[in-house]
Amino acid sequence: MQAKLGAVVMSALTLMYLWLLGGKGLILLTQPILMGKVMGGFILVLPLVAAWGIWAELRFGMRIEKMAAQVEGEGRWPITDIPIRPSGRPEKAAAEAAFERIRNEVDQAPADWHSWFNLGLAYDANGDRRRARASMRKALRMRSGK
Repeated sequence: MQAKLGAVVMSALTLMYLWLLGGKGLILLTQPILMGKVMGGFILVLPLVAAWGIWAELRFGMRIEKMAAQVEGEGRWPITDIPIRPSGRPEKAAAEAAFERIRNEVDQAPADWHSWFNLGLAYDANGDRRRARASMRKALRMRSGK
């Protein structure tokens, strides 16, 4: 719940910033100098790109959350026995052992989206966010049949 609240607050602050930036872009568009108009146009494009990025990230998070609920409801949550450090991160040796087990499951069932979802969790437990997101995206594509 804390992560959701953080995402909402950061999104709201970013949107407020983009609103203010868009206002500056509109002011520049009204300037008589061509360079001001060009800069104003570019400044207006920036909020659109940022808003799209925020939407894409929030949508990704909501879809992953639905998948997680389904996996948990099916009783297929892969990482339940890893000790957690006081910082909230998993202990490295246990996370690496879980990763090896889950990676072998992906090798055994590469067409099962559950395997890729679980691999994403294992990558995340090991601190590799880039690969975790890539595995989660693959699981989403496989689950939706794309």
